[in-house]
Amino acid sequence: MTHILSAVAWPYTNGPRHIGHVAGFGVPSDVFSRHMRMAGHEVLMVSGTDEHGTPILVQAEQEGVPPQELADRYNRVIVEDLTSLGLSYDLFTRTTTGNHYAVVQEMFRTVHANGYMVEQTTMGAISPSTGRTLPDRFIEGTCPICGYDGARGDQCDSCGNQLDPIDLKNPHSRINGETPKFVESNHFFLDLPALVDALAAWLETRDGWRPNVLNFSRNLLADVRPRAMTRDIDWGIPIPLPGWQENPNKRLYVWFDAVIGYLSASIEWARRTGDVEAWRAWWNSADARSYYFMGKDNITFHSQIWPAELLAYDGRGAKGGSAGPYGELQLPTEVVSSEFLNVEGRKFSSSRGLVIYVRDMLARYQTDAFRYYVAAAGPENHDVDFTWESFVRRTNDELVAGWGNLVNRTATMVHKNFGQIPAPGELLEVDRQVLATTSGAFAEVGAQIQTNRQRGAIAAAMHTVADVNRYLSETQPWKLKSDPDRLATVLHTVTQAVSDCNTLLAPFLPHSAQQVHEALGGSGEFAPQPRIEEVTDLDDESRHYPVITGDYSDVPAWESRPLTVGTPVGKPTPVFTKLDESVVEEELDRLRAKA
Repeated sequence: MTHILSAVAWPYTNGPRHIGHVAGFGVPSDVFSRHMRMAGHEVLMVSGTDEHGTPILVQAEQEGVPPQELADRYNRVIVEDLTSLGLSYDLFTRTTTGNHYAVVQEMFRTVHANGYMVEQTTMGAISPSTGRTLPDRFIEGTCPICGYDGARGDQCDSCGNQLDPIDLKNPHSRINGETPKFVESNHFFLDLPALVDALAAWLETRDGWRPNVLNFSRNLLADVRPRAMTRDIDWGIPIPLPGWQENPNKRLYVWFDAVIGYLSASIEWARRTGDVEAWRAWWNSADARSYYFMGKDNITFHSQIWPAELLAYDGRGAKGGSAGPYGELQLPTEVVSSEFLNVEGRKFSSSRGLVIYVRDMLARYQTDAFRYYVAAAGPENHDVDFTWESFVRRTNDELVAGWGNLVNRTATMVHKNFGQIPAPGELLEVDRQVLATTSGAFAEVGAQIQTNRQRGAIAAAMHTVADVNRYLSETQPWKLKSDPDRLATVLHTVTQAVSDCNTLLAPFLPHSAQQVHEALGGSGEFAPQPRIEEVTDLDDESRHYPVITGDYSDVPAWESRPLTVGTPVGKPTPVFTKLDESVVEEELDRLRAKA
């Protein structure tokens, strides 16, 4: 048994999330977490909504509401959507809690005391029309290194180099298109050059990462400069130093505070359980493992900035130092970054109406149909295109005709012929072979999930489903009415095989796994679901907010479990809904109407 931290990217609260977002951080992290719990590990899955930064201020101003009100609104929307998706968080919280403020400020104080936060004068970008600071990511222009025309003020996605807004050629604001004005301002910078050797040594020990993630991360070290960790802004966490904390227009950079959320959420979870030190098993132990799930646009912050913050806190850079009250914090075991999910040949764009929101998807289609699509055809190693034609085809041909039909045929034959799980007679070679196939699949599917090759994992599970379907075709139980002993043996065998397949698919398809469990006569909770809980802020009794949590302690083991002979099996109902071909044009029409 190992302590596994499943650290999931923090969705930003400037609007509802679309299916491209959750294809990158949501479904992959939940499949991994559910499997690791079934494999016997102690999993802590944490995240929350990211609520600071200029984009929130800009949108709140446009809507005429305070920034906290805007964050509160979309926090609840996102909590409801991720719960509906079945993401099994131990705690999904937010970055505007008193607990998060305290943890972030403690991290800053220790990093500063260790010498890795240095004060510098920099040229900051402001909007000439509003006087407001423009965040790096809201400035675009031409990359001075590779010439890419869509580089951002913090990074060029084409060549991967870290940038400053003032480096860009022909910079302009993404908010209103105007040319930013650059003015002098004092800020604290994370001294990345003093941490680069430690970062490089850590990255050299990483193996098994997706090659694109590891190569990108190592390339980041070629041009390391101090990185600003404070901003001229009045919405965010105060800088916890005399002379700075009282300044209403200086705050910590949103990306400094957001990644610390993994730690603060773990601490909040522990405080809410009543064992305030429980989080340490996932953070201080060298035997614990941590996996960070996100889209590829966030690799920099998780393979460079966050590890650098941890190294600086621990005092493991060139300047030395010592860890603060949280003790020595462990670096990520793996940064699991997905590529982008596009839609119908184009990039998602909420502003242009080219978007499919999670809420809309789940309102019209089965949750597990979407989860299956992401697992089987998602952006694991390269950008992929979501099309309604492929969604309908995979749902009908693979889920309905393949897995759902197998479940329904099996349960129907058991119900009609015996009404319960029959006792098997002597097994023939064909029976033993299919059971060996399903029981043997646990090692293969599990190994692929644990190494974050989920497309390969679900393909292996569905190949096993196909093998069980072939077993039914070969044994033809519908022709065995005159041989009740052989009929009982075949139906017991196929029911056992279906049960095994259901366990294999449970991390991917938790909602339907519960239905299949019940169709085979099972009782109780088979695939525990998250729940929304309304809580009071631990450090401010006037604030209340929803969190996602759940009890996932009682999950089936990752192995074949023998059926109980005599278990009643009722008449089943179809697990999956077949989609009409008209869905494709209907959904394309919706996209056209939005655009």
